[in-house]
Amino acid sequence: MSRKYFGTDGIRGRVGVTPITPDFVMRLGYAAGRVLTGIDSQLAAGAHPSVLIGKDTRISGYMLESALQAGLSAAGVDVLLTGPMPTPAVAYLTRALRAQAGIVISASHNPFEDNGIKFFSAEGTKLEDAIERAIEVELDQPMQVMPSAKLGKARRINDAAGRYIEFCKSTFPNALDLRGLKIVLDCAHGATYHVAPDVFHELGAEVIAIGKQPDGLNINHDCGSTHPGNLQQEVVHQQADLGIAFDGDGDRVVMVDRQGNLVDGDQLLYVIAAHRHRHNQLQGGVVGTLMSNLGFQHALEKLGIPFVRARVGDRYVLQLLNEHRWLLGGENSGHILCLDKHSSGDGIIAALQVLHAIRESGEPLESHLASLTMYPQVLINVPVAKGLQLEDKPTVRQSVQSAESALGDAGRVLLRPSGTEPKVRVMVEGRDRSLVESLAQQIANTVREAAAS
Repeated sequence: MSRKYFGTDGIRGRVGVTPITPDFVMRLGYAAGRVLTGIDSQLAAGAHPSVLIGKDTRISGYMLESALQAGLSAAGVDVLLTGPMPTPAVAYLTRALRAQAGIVISASHNPFEDNGIKFFSAEGTKLEDAIERAIEVELDQPMQVMPSAKLGKARRINDAAGRYIEFCKSTFPNALDLRGLKIVLDCAHGATYHVAPDVFHELGAEVIAIGKQPDGLNINHDCGSTHPGNLQQEVVHQQADLGIAFDGDGDRVVMVDRQGNLVDGDQLLYVIAAHRHRHNQLQGGVVGTLMSNLGFQHALEKLGIPFVRARVGDRYVLQLLNEHRWLLGGENSGHILCLDKHSSGDGIIAALQVLHAIRESGEPLESHLASLTMYPQVLINVPVAKGLQLEDKPTVRQSVQSAESALGDAGRVLLRPSGTEPKVRVMVEGRDRSLVESLAQQIANTVREAAAS
């Protein structure tokens, strides 16, 4: 059974357009309450199940939070409200507060006009596909509000930020600190704005924070991990040791070295993996995705570190990590999972693992990347109608085959429909940048023509 509403990362869309409307989200809250709380049979007789709700800084979060709360209450579920909080913080707090599920209202790296709903299990992990399908089935059933005496209540968790800050700090070695480091943080005017600066400051760093004045409309706007230009300039201007940028909900991270060079998720994963490998602390190998850079894969192989690729999406990285019983994986976008530290991808915690390597070695960030040669990779997003089947387009197949022939064993071609937007992502990588750029443009043009026909 295919999913009608859920994509690769929950439900996402333009606010005011189904499914991101108050009435739908209220029904979603009710359906999720029915399904998620039905999974847990450990509740004492008569006890109410509870669900934790966090959100990023989008103005629409107020509206959607109220709608979710109404639906959950109607299903007899108590609601715990954290206010603006990073997605991984909700995963952690769901476990810490023994809630039956966690919900995040966020569209991650998307602009403020979009929003979405993400779910976590009681263990702080993304929901299995089967549970998402069960929620969609329940959505088709009429709401049957619980009797008044059994309706859910709501309360605010006032110390949520402090709890999460201490949790993040606990993932950094007690024997180390960040004294002497000047760090620029870009919080993307998003959910990390009131927690990330405190984490790094309390560990001893001199922190210069930008992107920390959310107004409901400026989340991810020319800032954060998807627009790191301002951070690159600020690191050089401040003569900082490095920069760290998060996305709007705090589960992605990219970094900048002291020369202002961008360091993406693949490179950060390499730093963490190589450091753990040198200290015999890497359990097994590393999971990347279909988008992971070929140079990253080759560098890991030179160190003797096993590498496998998952489908794009941190949920699929997590699945492969669990199958192999490994601990480290992620995406080039900056979703990084360190399962010995947290159950979900966490931008702050991933950055702390990189800083662990830097502090223990005494070497700057760029030194940890000296043995890694990234291949030029070009990604072009082509708008298409939802549901376009590229495999039915012979011109697209021919264009891809021609590009693969030109690249040989020194490159890759990948066409992937976005899980969150009506786009096809055309990715080409190889050793020769000019060839890669030319081939990517050719394939993108072919996809545009095929989509229009």
